[in-house]
Amino acid sequence: MHLGERLQLPRIPAAKDPEPRWPAAIAVVAVMALYFFALPANLTLGPAWLMPVVICAFLLPTAISHQLGHHRFNVIFGTIMLGLITLFIVAAIIKLVHHLNLHDELPSRMLVSAGSLWIANILVFASWYWRLDAGGPQARDQRPGHCQGSFLFPQMTMTEEDRMDAGHDGWSPGFVDYLFLAFNTSTALSPADTAVLSRWAKGMMMIQSTISLSVIVLLAARAVNVL
Repeated sequence: MHLGERLQLPRIPAAKDPEPRWPAAIAVVAVMALYFFALPANLTLGPAWLMPVVICAFLLPTAISHQLGHHRFNVIFGTIMLGLITLFIVAAIIKLVHHLNLHDELPSRMLVSAGSLWIANILVFASWYWRLDAGGPQARDQRPGHCQGSFLFPQMTMTEEDRMDAGHDGWSPGFVDYLFLAFNTSTALSPADTAVLSRWAKGMMMIQSTISLSVIVLLAARAVNVL
């Protein structure tokens, strides 16, 4: 090595801040609010207050276990909570289809209900993708960057130099990235700029697209009847 030649050491990634959990918590609260305030009694599974009470019973221990560092319990409580939310939303959509055929609700009420369930569908599946991709948020926090997972985000295809130039050095997806993915799936019925790699993710996106398409068709049919 020449005297004037500098020794090039590998760059050590900067410490990564833990991913905030509050966006995912807000999404859960938003789904509960839509369910409780926007749906008529004949579309809810049991009394309208049942779903918020049951979900809060899991949301609180999910948040507490995260704060205490009990990540295994956090995953268990969070997964059960999302499963129950999905059950309540799917049951409401099935009831919506049934009551549309009965014509026992005002068209405007049905439109509000369908729109609320469409939004809830986006929030629920965004939460699933956020919870499951690449081992979940806790596992993603342990890595300096995001180079593998069930979804191929555009940042993952960039070179290290390009990421640094774009200000995405050490980039890792957060809840908003999965929300954008779920929104595209429900509107364009495709993941848009993000490729889907794993089978579980493809299956869930097929389910989400089917639910979204069903609600959109119901909205269009009811809108035609109103007109």
